[in-house]
Amino acid sequence: MTLAVTALHAALKTKHIVKDNYYFDNAATTWPKPEPVYAFMDSFFRSHGVNPGRSGHTLAIEAEQMIVSTRKMLAQFFAFDGDPNRVVFTQNATDSLNMALNGLLQRGDHVIISQLDHNAVLRPINHLQRDGGVDATFLKPDAQGLLDLNVLETSITKKTKAVVINHASNVIGVVQDLKAIASITKKHGVILIVDSAQTAGVLNIDMSWGIDVLTFTGHKGLFGPMGIGGLVVAEGVELSSTRFGGTGVDSISAFQPESYPHRLEAGTVSIPGIAGLHAAQKWFAEKGLLVTSRELDKKDHAICCKAAVEHIHQTEMGHANRIWDHLQQIEKVRLMGERVEGRDYVATLSFSVDDIPATQMAEMLDADYHICVRAGLHCAPEIHNAFGTVADGGAIRIAPGYFTETQDVDHLLDALTQLLQP
Repeated sequence: MTLAVTALHAALKTKHIVKDNYYFDNAATTWPKPEPVYAFMDSFFRSHGVNPGRSGHTLAIEAEQMIVSTRKMLAQFFAFDGDPNRVVFTQNATDSLNMALNGLLQRGDHVIISQLDHNAVLRPINHLQRDGGVDATFLKPDAQGLLDLNVLETSITKKTKAVVINHASNVIGVVQDLKAIASITKKHGVILIVDSAQTAGVLNIDMSWGIDVLTFTGHKGLFGPMGIGGLVVAEGVELSSTRFGGTGVDSISAFQPESYPHRLEAGTVSIPGIAGLHAAQKWFAEKGLLVTSRELDKKDHAICCKAAVEHIHQTEMGHANRIWDHLQQIEKVRLMGERVEGRDYVATLSFSVDDIPATQMAEMLDADYHICVRAGLHCAPEIHNAFGTVADGGAIRIAPGYFTETQDVDHLLDALTQLLQP
């Protein structure tokens, strides 16, 4: 595209910009966060910014009580009826997945993953293959991005220790059928690890479906801050400790405690991060009471949050479906994946343009229209290999969120029309 044409587009759009930024990068991190999250993080860190679980004074005890309360709320949020202490806090989903994979897989084990996976799974598995004697099978999705469950089942061997499932792709938004997959893993006595980075807080997730290890991050659909994540470890599943250090309990022991959460939580946890998740969980519950016409028990955190998640997902998909329908009408656009009525998706979609590199397209949207999207391979190279977009530098990803407004989508569609239609 020539500089003259770019300048013309800039002139055409100037009068339409009314915001500093139009944010469509929620698959990377949700932004903004609910106001109560900002407020509680600030106030709690100011009033209780001490080391929890290490001292017996009132401030430390109260800080620990907030953490315990957050574990309980998250256990209910994910319909986990086990010990809330098995909700373990980490830095993020990558940290959680490393902890799960390295704490479970040993030399001689076999693991099944897929081309849909993020580098948070791909790289640990590649290292375990190269350095740890672990064997891996990479499943290929179909044109819609779905895994063939018959192929999944026939890929299980006597040495298969775990199946790792990307609940929703961070590139094409397709959602896998966890219930059906869990029935297969349970049938064969294989551990099911679920990467919920794109679905926690966006789709309702029930550990009782047969999920053995659920990994999540705080800064996406859970509306918390960056630098906090976690994993929920089902009863009967034991992950080996991969980090060792202070826990504030059993200090005389020369080894890491076996009990949860100390088994996996070494060192000081993030008080600001957990406070953000704490406030966000309360925001979910309050939102659930506001958006449903059903009579809900205010004290039932799980039911209130479930209603909120359904509302959030419906809102986000309304925006995403408008964008998808618009892009389908532009001849030079190539959408990744397919959308089939009745299937589950999250509000993430990616596309490439015949004559414009992905990075250039993203730069034009940012510079000329103040629209924030992400271009490239999205830390998920195998799915781009599957769809043939690597040679073109990847694709442009658009991910509206709950706080996206109708006029934001209007502005995006106008920009796409000006840039891509003659």
